[in-house]
Amino acid sequence: MDWIVSSPYAYPALEAAHIVGIALLLGSLVVFELRVWGAATAIPQNALARLALPVTLTGFGLAAASGGLMFASQYGELLANRAFLVKMALLVAGGLNAALLHWRGGLLAQDRAARFQTALSLVIWVAVIICGRWIAYI
Repeated sequence: MDWIVSSPYAYPALEAAHIVGIALLLGSLVVFELRVWGAATAIPQNALARLALPVTLTGFGLAAASGGLMFASQYGELLANRAFLVKMALLVAGGLNAALLHWRGGLLAQDRAARFQTALSLVIWVAVIICGRWIAYI
C-alpha cells in the first residue's frame, strides 16, 4: 500500500470517495427514516425502501472500500487511535442494528420499534462520522 502514501493524489482521492460514500449512505438512510417516522405518507414505504436500499448499500460499499484502503496505508497508527477504535465499534453496532431491523421486517414496519431503530441508526451513523473526523486530531 505504499502507492497510497507515496502518491500526492491517492489519499485525497480515497478521502473524497469515502465522503461521497458517506453522503450516499447517510442521505438515503435519512430519506427512508423520515418515511418510517411518518413523513411523505403518499410514497409507499416499500417502494421507497426498494429505491433507498441500493443507494445505501452502494454508499456503504464505497465508504468501506475507500476506508479499507486508507486503513491499509496506515494501519499501525489507526489501531493505536482511540477515535478509530470507537468508530469501528460503532460500525459494528450500526450493522447489527440494520440486520435486526431487516430481520424483523422493519423496512415495511411503521411500529414504535422500527421508529426507535431508525432513530438509533441515525445517531450511530452520525457518531461514526464524528469519530472519523476525530481520528485526525487524537
